[in-house]
Amino acid sequence: MVSWTPSSFLTPLVGELVVVDLKSSFVCLGTLVACDEQYLELKDADFHDFRDSPATREIYVYDSARFGIRRNRSRVLVRQDEVVAVTRFSDIAAS
Repeated sequence: MVSWTPSSFLTPLVGELVVVDLKSSFVCLGTLVACDEQYLELKDADFHDFRDSPATREIYVYDSARFGIRRNRSRVLVRQDEVVAVTRFSDIAAS
């Protein structure tokens, strides 16, 4: 069995509030609690589908940083092969 080691870039984000941008029309905001070779696990998350929203991704994430995360999932598993970017929530730029 091949051993898997998490990326040295992801490890410091465990326990942090993060934004996970996906290839699709979804974004996930929440606390990154674990990761393995296939999934990122987030708790107390907002899993948002932009097909149901007039907001752009940038506006939605910025508003979430200003007003708080709209939690709609207690636990989410996100496939790593769908991830485009992972950003620490505190790194969202105020403009």
